[in-house]
Amino acid sequence: MKSLYAWIVVAMVVTSSLALLAFTMITDSIERAYVDPVLQAMDGLELDSARDALRTNGPQAAARYLSHLDRLFGTRHYLLDGNGADVVSGDNRAVWLPRRPAVESRQFIGARFIVTHRSQDGRYWLLSIGPPVAHGRQFVPYYYVVVGSSAVLCLLAALGVVLPIRRLARVVERFGEGELGARSNWRRRDELGRLGRSFDRMADRLERLLVSERRLLQDVSHELRSPLARLTMALKLARTSPDPAAALDRCDRHLGRLTSLTAEIVEMVRIEGDPQAQRWEAVDLAELTAGVVADCSAEAEPRACEIRVAGNAGGSVTCDRELIRRALENLLRNAIRFSPQAAGIEVELRDAPPVVSVTVRDYGPGVPEGALERIFEPFFRMDESRDTDRGGVGLGLSITRRAVALHGGRVTARNADPGLKVVIELPRARAGL
Repeated sequence: MKSLYAWIVVAMVVTSSLALLAFTMITDSIERAYVDPVLQAMDGLELDSARDALRTNGPQAAARYLSHLDRLFGTRHYLLDGNGADVVSGDNRAVWLPRRPAVESRQFIGARFIVTHRSQDGRYWLLSIGPPVAHGRQFVPYYYVVVGSSAVLCLLAALGVVLPIRRLARVVERFGEGELGARSNWRRRDELGRLGRSFDRMADRLERLLVSERRLLQDVSHELRSPLARLTMALKLARTSPDPAAALDRCDRHLGRLTSLTAEIVEMVRIEGDPQAQRWEAVDLAELTAGVVADCSAEAEPRACEIRVAGNAGGSVTCDRELIRRALENLLRNAIRFSPQAAGIEVELRDAPPVVSVTVRDYGPGVPEGALERIFEPFFRMDESRDTDRGGVGLGLSITRRAVALHGGRVTARNADPGLKVVIELPRARAGL
């Protein structure tokens, strides 16, 4: 079967059938163990009462007692002698008696339910004959109720499972065909609801990733076009230039820009690449920051910028050391690049459980309020201060945000009047790491 609906229906039918069979077997067992002995005792009591009436007051008294039983139970009762003859009418009713050596019976014979019971001395039989009925048909209405109820329950169960799955399948198909906004938007609290919400979260991540990658591809194409065109022009001019050395210097600058751009793109790909390739460990953030400051101090010296470190982050973070080092390095280099001559750069460490933070502040021109979030977008540069020669390729802060987000942290920026203040917050390492 190719339909889950059919599987559910079949499973429900089989389950109902097995339950009905088990119920029937249990009922039969209970009847044999408990009900039949009670009924047989009642039959014996009725037989004794009819026999006593016969012996005490004659056949008419026995007939009156048997008529009373007829009215009470809705069946015909007869008192027979040991050979099957009716003691009241004399009719021979031996045909209804069981074969020897049986002394009692409860069974259908033809269309009638026959009950027989013999006295202990073997001289009398009590015979009870029920009205004509089709054997088993008295239970047919109940069978219809059971079958109908089972069918309705099977249908509701199948529809309750299959219809939501089919709906989710259509949403998945729409998403797979390129409709990135397709969502289930389920609020139900069962397993199907959790499945739908899991798909929605996955779709949100994929949509952000795909949109981001498309935008990144467009930006990369745009960014590569300009240096390649300039490099091509520089090579043409180098062939005819009276100063080949200056022309080759221009070619070298354009090649350096292409190399820097390629390295930054490779770094972004590594950040969002295979998680298994990342090396997670407990890292002392203060120690890591001190190392980055020492590395960047050489770049700050030509601008006479002093990098001052304050505070202390006592807690460690669980991270990929190289990714966080690169994130801090990008912040410091960005601060150095846009700091005024001989201005200081402040680095502050703070331990504020459950996070530790690193704040980098420069005293440069700052960023317009409307661009504070956009500075973390790939290839974003401010025309007035972040040109291609001074501002890099526009991927440093984007790499920082992606690296920090990968570790469950966040990066925020705000103007400090003067300058720009960027804060990295990372979760502290869990106990035992």
